[in-house]
Amino acid sequence: MIILTSIIKNGLETQSDVPDELIYSISQGNTDAFETLYKTMKSSVYGYALSILKNTYDAEDVLHDCFVNIYKAAPSYRGNGKGKSWIMTIAHNLCIQKLRERNKTSDFPQDERELYLELPPQASADDKIVLEKCMKALSDEERQIIVLHAVTGFKHREIASILGIPLPTVLSKYNRSIKKLRELYNGGESDDQ
Repeated sequence: MIILTSIIKNGLETQSDVPDELIYSISQGNTDAFETLYKTMKSSVYGYALSILKNTYDAEDVLHDCFVNIYKAAPSYRGNGKGKSWIMTIAHNLCIQKLRERNKTSDFPQDERELYLELPPQASADDKIVLEKCMKALSDEERQIIVLHAVTGFKHREIASILGIPLPTVLSKYNRSIKKLRELYNGGESDDQ
């Protein structure tokens, strides 16, 4: 329950932006820099893709394709300190492309237990089940906003730009989603906790 409480109360610790120097190093063929970038951003890219596509196989494809595109596009990167936003824009575009290709809008399979973020080793099976249930209670757009802000660390203004919706809409949906998660979490607590 620690994980869900953290999201509801504070959001998760957010990543700092990806340094331009890291992407520049990748453009020069530095495989260590590419590995560092992958380790830093894989959870965010995968979680975001899963929140949109609702299918682990498609999310894995987007994760792979995103990093292939990053490697190819690194020489043309001109982000001025916006590396994370650049990467998530690539992921977003790949998700939209995947949806168009397959025309998918299906829900998660019943037996799927994948989550939107990597849970720490101390997370119990109950934590995973509660987090999955809570995230499924949100609409697609609410889930995307929560993942982008609480998990990936984007500012609301950046989320508005990525999703193509007005900033006030992002703010209201985020606040409503947090309220919905709190109500669901507080309603599901047992007396022995």
